[in-house]
Amino acid sequence: MRGRLDGKVALVTGGARGIGRSIAGRFVDEGARVVIGDLDEAAGAASCAGETAMSFAPLDVTADEAWGSAVESVLARHGRLDILVNNAGVVSVGSIEDVTLAEWRRVLAVNLDGAFLGCRHGVRAMKAGGGAIVNMSSVSGLVGGHNLAAYNAAKGGVRLLTKSVALHCARKGYDIRCNSVHPGFVETGMLDDVVAGARNPEEARGKLASGVPLGRNANPEEVAALVAYLASDEAAFVTGAEMVIDGGVTAM
Repeated sequence: MRGRLDGKVALVTGGARGIGRSIAGRFVDEGARVVIGDLDEAAGAASCAGETAMSFAPLDVTADEAWGSAVESVLARHGRLDILVNNAGVVSVGSIEDVTLAEWRRVLAVNLDGAFLGCRHGVRAMKAGGGAIVNMSSVSGLVGGHNLAAYNAAKGGVRLLTKSVALHCARKGYDIRCNSVHPGFVETGMLDDVVAGARNPEEARGKLASGVPLGRNANPEEVAALVAYLASDEAAFVTGAEMVIDGGVTAM
């Protein structure tokens, strides 16, 4: 289906590349006007080149004032905000013995603080007219990994933050839905970072794929399709849900 997001305005964080860029592109295909929020201004501007329905707003998701400026710029340009996708994130490989306090704080600041600030500013902007918030978590927010201490903590936090926001908005009668998406391994630069420390990165990538019941890693467009559904009116009765897209990994 196309045109499911006609007339809607979306803000997608971390939208300059990877899953975020695929989400932004899918939203445009579905009829939305999209603002990409990203810390990388050059990549963000390049992502919008030639896209009349897409624009860029600089955004450090860990900074409260940056969120205020980004949302205000969306409202000034488009007069409304209907969809927020908290996609910006970083990955860190390290066990509880290996991860440093500085790295722990960095991962939680981007992945969890960023989602918290986004939800807070998004709810404030949407509560008069309703909307949809999609928080990007991970299968690492559902199951643990021996060497993902900080990432597990952050993504698990996003999962329950999402449920709290969903219940708050329902209780207040805001007509704002909030759901989390939990991808497995996706062919993006973040996966490159995960396997980079291996002696043979391509072999490591292959081993990850072989552990997926469907026999491969996801592509960003598949994740974007799920997010587009959650952002659309087709998901009008879906809130507080955790949507898993992992090729069957967590079914084992």
